[in-house]
Amino acid sequence: MITDERRDYYVQILKDELVPAMGCTEPIAIAYASAKARATLGAFPTSCDIAVSGNIIKNAKSVVVPHTGGMKGIETAVVAGIVAGNEDARLEVLSSVTDEDIERMRKVRETLPITVRLSDSDYPFDILVTVTDGVNNASVRVTNRHTNIVSITRNGEALFTGEITEAIEVKKKDLSIEEIVEFANTVDIELIKPTLKRQIDCNMAIAEAGLSGNYGANIGKVYLSSYLPDISVKAKAYAAAGSDARMNGCELPVIINSGSGNQGMTASIPVVIYWRELGLDEEKLYRALCISNLSTIHVKQGIGTLSAYCGAVAAGAGAGAGITYLYGGGYKDIAHTLVNALAIDSGLICDGAKASCAAKIATAVENGILGFHLYRTGNQFFGGDGIVKKGVENTIESVSRLAKDGMRDTDKAILEIMLGKGE
Repeated sequence: MITDERRDYYVQILKDELVPAMGCTEPIAIAYASAKARATLGAFPTSCDIAVSGNIIKNAKSVVVPHTGGMKGIETAVVAGIVAGNEDARLEVLSSVTDEDIERMRKVRETLPITVRLSDSDYPFDILVTVTDGVNNASVRVTNRHTNIVSITRNGEALFTGEITEAIEVKKKDLSIEEIVEFANTVDIELIKPTLKRQIDCNMAIAEAGLSGNYGANIGKVYLSSYLPDISVKAKAYAAAGSDARMNGCELPVIINSGSGNQGMTASIPVVIYWRELGLDEEKLYRALCISNLSTIHVKQGIGTLSAYCGAVAAGAGAGAGITYLYGGGYKDIAHTLVNALAIDSGLICDGAKASCAAKIATAVENGILGFHLYRTGNQFFGGDGIVKKGVENTIESVSRLAKDGMRDTDKAILEIMLGKGE
């Protein structure tokens, strides 16, 4: 029986992780740090220096920054934060931008000297923004997580010093799929409903926007127009459409998971689509979303915030686990679904945030669903099949090692290719 303390612990993880963000979270984190630096300076800067880790460059290089009139890139994120960012809004830092602000951004983007440097930090997620007005200077550093400020300085004086590793990261290491399922089965729905209802509303809204608009490569629309629209096609199409919109400038907020909007949509939208098609009661949906979100968080925790491993793989497996629950599956079924899904596409690389993320999401959702159907029909992958180990927790540990340690050189090669080095 899960204790009250553990129940509250899982409820808090959902509240901490499933938060709103407007736009791809890496450029938004840059905008957040830039807005904070401008506020600390107390004046409009005359120049800016930003040092970022390779994974930040990878994820901010090619994506449209929302509320900028379609502009892309790190410099755009810096300018947006400086010109119109509300630092108190965290990952919705650009939510109150006006048309006048966008026009000013365009002018500042052309005139403000901005130096972008590759950081020598050992952390995969690191942003250091320094601004000056010619007399005074201020800097803000964000490390490991998108709003985790670890230092604020003004004219060399430390105004704030924070912890590089947040407590929630340490605490999440003791999660397990078995306990996640027990929590989902027993939690009072009213404790989780506000958090999950917001996720449903926001993420389904941007999926609908992706299908009705014209964003990126329109992966969601291609799925619906090219395949017979059964339940699995709809699940992939809607999840991909949310990413189509989000990667290409849609200004609707997304509820993230593990710091990522794409992962938040992947873990939730397919579960909602299956729930609708199966005609189940609302309580079943909330419990299934507990499974999908917490499974994603558990798998992703060992991988880290950013790596060469595509986070949609973890979220797609999580979605498969949630769908398994909708079909009446228990711990054993969910564990096998996760192992099967992770065995199929754990080689999928992250080469930055951009339009093709939507296609990778569709692939991850497909394999989450396939993982479920494999076990449902008496088929599965066994320990010793590649990176698969006996037991779901051991397989998750294998994925963590692969992503965090094994793909370190892959990450460097991806960045070099994206930056044109060696050509």
